[in-house]
Amino acid sequence: MAFDWHSDSITRSTVVCAGYRNTQNVRRFMLEQCGAGFTFDRAFMAWIRNDTPKTMGEVVDEWKRRAA
Repeated sequence: MAFDWHSDSITRSTVVCAGYRNTQNVRRFMLEQCGAGFTFDRAFMAWIRNDTPKTMGEVVDEWKRRAA
């Protein structure tokens, strides 16, 4: 069964699959992990969907690296 980015529970180990979507569920997870300063920008969204295998933990870590 495909991961539902709208309602399934997201953890740092959740794999970013081909069906990834920037949903409110993803935004909530990212805000919890990165803090109130979290925002998506086009370059970051493109990096998430660049066909390189990654987990949501790696997505969080990359956002923090870029924000530093």
